[in-house]
Amino acid sequence: MNFRRHRRREESGVDLTPLIDVVFLLLIFFMVSTTFIRETRLSIDLPEASGEPGETVAEAIQITVDARGDYAVNDRLLLRSDLETLLRALQEVLGERVAAEQHVVITADADASHQSVVRAMDAAGKAGLAHLSIMTRQPEGEE
Repeated sequence: MNFRRHRRREESGVDLTPLIDVVFLLLIFFMVSTTFIRETRLSIDLPEASGEPGETVAEAIQITVDARGDYAVNDRLLLRSDLETLLRALQEVLGERVAAEQHVVITADADASHQSVVRAMDAAGKAGLAHLSIMTRQPEGEE
């Protein structure tokens, strides 16, 4: 009898294991080295008003109201849009400072509801802030 030995033919190919390792290392490197910036600014389209610009105060507390009625205090977005949350945020920003000496600038979107702006003014009043300004922009064509 003639027995043939069947030799297994080894397939030639590329081992992908080192390539996969390198891809995972690159993925981990880019994930660790990337900085994720979460923008908390609200997009605001200021209403127009003509008139002389007032003096700007460097240490003013900024209350921003967007078109949906969401608030941000000093560029920190608030989770809820109610009076108590806004009042607490103002009191945190004030800290130990005297409220009567602080200035507040309300920056409201042109499409923000009147109620949202009045709520911001009410919270500022309840926090004891007396110096209040509302930010607008010059109409186009006027300088």
